[in-house]
Amino acid sequence: MKNFIDRENELQFLEDQYSASSASLIVLYGRRRVGKTALMTHFIQNKHAIYFLVTEESEHQNRNAFKDMVAYFTGNALLKAAAVDHWDLIFQTLTDSVTDKRLIILIDEFQYLGKSNPAFPSIFQKIWDTILKDRNVMVILCGSLISMMESQTLSYSSPLYGRRTGQIKLKQIPFSYYNKFFPDKGLRELIEYYAVTGGVPKYIELFHSENDIYQAISKNVLQKSSFLYDEPNFLLQREVNEVGSYYSLIKTIAAGNQKLGKIAGVLEMKQTGLTKYLKTLIDLDILEREVPITEESPEKSKRGLYRIKDNFLLFWFKFIYPNLSLIESGHSEIAMKKIQSNFIDNHVSYVYEDICLEILWKLNGDGAWDFHFERAGRWWDGQNEIDIVALDSDGNNIIFGECKYWRSPIGLDILEKLRLKSSAVEWNRDKRTEYYILFSISGFTQDLVDYAQEHKNVILYC
Repeated sequence: MKNFIDRENELQFLEDQYSASSASLIVLYGRRRVGKTALMTHFIQNKHAIYFLVTEESEHQNRNAFKDMVAYFTGNALLKAAAVDHWDLIFQTLTDSVTDKRLIILIDEFQYLGKSNPAFPSIFQKIWDTILKDRNVMVILCGSLISMMESQTLSYSSPLYGRRTGQIKLKQIPFSYYNKFFPDKGLRELIEYYAVTGGVPKYIELFHSENDIYQAISKNVLQKSSFLYDEPNFLLQREVNEVGSYYSLIKTIAAGNQKLGKIAGVLEMKQTGLTKYLKTLIDLDILEREVPITEESPEKSKRGLYRIKDNFLLFWFKFIYPNLSLIESGHSEIAMKKIQSNFIDNHVSYVYEDICLEILWKLNGDGAWDFHFERAGRWWDGQNEIDIVALDSDGNNIIFGECKYWRSPIGLDILEKLRLKSSAVEWNRDKRTEYYILFSISGFTQDLVDYAQEHKNVILYC
């Protein structure tokens, strides 16, 4: 497995900040396992940098550990022997060692300092204003508890608000890079691996050595000793207080209940009582609220659906959570049979739609059409659903797309069904130009290929 894939934009941004003529303060955050530390350690290679990992110990313990690290880094024996009760003395000693070579100060899991002492963001604000901001330094505050990092460093109420020179919310790696992680896998296998690992580097690393997806699931998810077996609990318990309530909510959505009223009905709660839970999960990048792409005021739309963004969590709550009793009682082989019988049709085929949307955006950038759409996503009404609709408002162009993760090629009938459904879309009905794109993992019948060659408004992609 290659050591470092993707993150070109993030690395370039960090290099630009490193080359700045004035001090830089960067906030880097994102969910656990997404590769923040790997990005940081890769960036600081061969640079004059000090890396400090905050622990969940007291502020006093962390301050002493940082003091000892700075004493070693600067070769200051007096600091090593001193009893220091204030952070500013340590930072002053560190910055006094700065020469013409720019110094990187990387503080990982920064949020734990604010957790142990709620006043710490104010303390660090003073340190930045009085010691760091006029020195040749680049400070990176890194953290994996999204809600804490946002409240401590990015929100308007934070003492550090307005001090940062940039921020990176690190996301999962896109599917388009999976062939670099798994160069020996075919397209179907890549999609199946992505459907579980979801672009999270740590998960990819675990799955990398297995021969097929089911073997990887059996070893890394179904075994009770594997950390992925209890991963959702680990992720949620550090971000929220009522883990059980969030479990119930995510499980309900994973089961196919996406409308707010339906979710509330299953959970026997009032819709207003769900608001805070849904907002928290959206802020954590676990859920998203989706509306038909043609909606002009998404926030006011009453047609919103809630869906799980994270592929692994979606997989876990679909297939692991309902079968925990089987697994706990030593019958994981029965759970695996259930996974194998439903994995493709009930999970991979839906993830494939997201992959197709990612591909569509790439085609847009590559000039597949003589226009560029500005919006793309799903569309539905009471009777019809269309996997992809893309809108070019400037030229009144619209693209309709269908995604089929089938075992056999698709034919002209799928195009005709798509055309029929597209007639239900009201957007610029009398003045639009229509295009169609069909995605198929198993290719296309010859009659459909011949038709597409004769009609330039039809694109086939496999």
